[in-house]
Amino acid sequence: DDGLLMEGTTSKNLFQDHRLHLEFRIPYQPLDRGQGRGNSGIYVQGRYEIQMLDSFGLHGAMNECGGIYSVTETPINMAFPPLIWQTYDIYYTAGRYDDNQKVIKHPSVTVYHNGVKIHDKVQLPGERNTTAAPLKAGPAPGPVFLQNHGCPVRYRNIWVVESAEE
Repeated sequence: DDGLLMEGTTSKNLFQDHRLHLEFRIPYQPLDRGQGRGNSGIYVQGRYEIQMLDSFGLHGAMNECGGIYSVTETPINMAFPPLIWQTYDIYYTAGRYDDNQKVIKHPSVTVYHNGVKIHDKVQLPGERNTTAAPLKAGPAPGPVFLQNHGCPVRYRNIWVVESAEE
């Protein structure tokens, strides 16, 4: 292949609070429409998906690039055209749970897309994960997961620091 990381990859390490940086390239799929155009996502802690999709020039819905899938849309669409490398910088604070696994403090996420803050400490549902997540919501650490949705999205320069502070 092209030596780049492919969709469907899961990290070996598990994380709680962390900062994550990645670069991704959406394929050019002019004959496909909607969710068929470069569809993928990154799951923080294996539970909450930040969507990736060819969304250049679109509104910025929760199922478009930068949206937190099934949680919130992006207030500003920062998607580049297909085949251009893009970046996500994600600051994730894991949820806090009591001994009975009841949510004390919901998880939250701040996301920069191509250098622009598109989500600022968005509260995530601590009782449930987002659609199609590999892990259920809960207190255990989880991996970084690059969703395989059948589109040849490519990744490079992925790193994680175990602290969510900006």
